[in-house]
Amino acid sequence: MWDPGIRFAERVPALLRGYHRSFCIYSSRFRGTVARPGLVLGLDRGGACRGIAYRIAANDVQPSLEALWLREMRRRVYVPRLLPVSAGEGRRAALTFLANRAHEGYAGRLDPEHCATIIAECCGERGPNVDYLVNTLRHLDALGVHDQQIHRLLAKVRARIA
Repeated sequence: MWDPGIRFAERVPALLRGYHRSFCIYSSRFRGTVARPGLVLGLDRGGACRGIAYRIAANDVQPSLEALWLREMRRRVYVPRLLPVSAGEGRRAALTFLANRAHEGYAGRLDPEHCATIIAECCGERGPNVDYLVNTLRHLDALGVHDQQIHRLLAKVRARIA
């Protein structure tokens, strides 16, 4: 959400039902390495997720899809799906990237202590794993989405770093 990597015409708060935000994807490039993978968020089954829906102008659809595929689909750790979201005044279909539970990069539901250790210790091409966590929380808080689990995770990570 804080780094969409695409040009968009509009962004609106959105709610996706049936999936929740989870640190369930190993990152062996951007937030970790092959030898020491970090963790990034994925949409995993169950619950609901508040976030952002982006509307892309017609002339930007092709380059935006190419950029998204290059970034999100390189390892096939996500499954792209058009799913209904509540956004703005109604419901609309949104391209989502769901966690691919059959992929080796799917971490599953990890113990929060283990997640904190991974995030505190890992770093990849785009910087320390903790920066990803902090930026995500900052953005969620700015949207008015207070995610207690992710706030508790950050406290655990900071305790390990200190």
